Amino acid sequence: MYEVLSPPHETFPDMFNLIKIKKMKDTIALIDGDSLIYYEMGKPTLEEALQGIDTRIRHMLEQCNASKYAGFLTAGRCFRYTVAKSKPYKGNRKYGNKPIIFPALKEYLRQEWNFISVPELEADDLVSIYHNPMKTIICSPDKDVLYQNKICNYNYGKAEMVTVDETESLRFLWKQTLMGDSTDGIPGIPKVGPKTADTWLKNLLPHEMPAFVLEKYIEKFGTSEGIHKFAETFKLVYILKTKEDVLRETGIELPELVTYDVKSLNENEWL
Repeated sequence: MYEVLSPPHETFPDMFNLIKIKKMKDTIALIDGDSLIYYEMGKPTLEEALQGIDTRIRHMLEQCNASKYAGFLTAGRCFRYTVAKSKPYKGNRKYGNKPIIFPALKEYLRQEWNFISVPELEADDLVSIYHNPMKTIICSPDKDVLYQNKICNYNYGKAEMVTVDETESLRFLWKQTLMGDSTDGIPGIPKVGPKTADTWLKNLLPHEMPAFVLEKYIEKFGTSEGIHKFAETFKLVYILKTKEDVLRETGIELPELVTYDVKSLNENEWL
């Protein structure tokens, strides 16, 4: 019914071969569950919200031709809240009282769909850490997840596949490091927006990008402050991708991944 899968460390295939792999029957869908809750928590009744979650998950599994899946949730504050010194992490978000069904939806994903969480990590990190383009496809509507991870992912917010090669994923990471992320309250370099960052990085090779971005921080803030701000911003925008990343940032030894067989789902409900 389930299979244990360790975090990968494999060479990435070319785009053509990867797309063929995605059509194979053994694809594993890695589901970022946080947005599932936010999409459905505004429904008039709990029953409608639960049905909405079921429908969304089944649809993405079908679209990804997945034979197995694993789901993830964020639980509590992640390590980035401690990393953030310039501004509080996600401090600019307005948090009102969540709908009364919010905790019920999270518990439903845990109990009925076997979604898991790991202390100090966000769902974004977990889908990325266990991602192996030879075997898995990430299902998430989050742009950071979709564009920092190569090569083929599924945006379940827009119901479309997103393909990103290795150079594009690195360029997106360094673009985020330059400009920060206003959604999460990450400042970056003042007055550097998407157009400026894209222009600066457009003609750089991947191995040239880190030194270039660091130099821009030093130009703006001076050597000492520039290096510290560069390191802080990078740690905040970088989505963890290996178990070594997790151990370094949190001290946690990441467990092996348990995947669940799509065939175990109720056949009648599936149809």
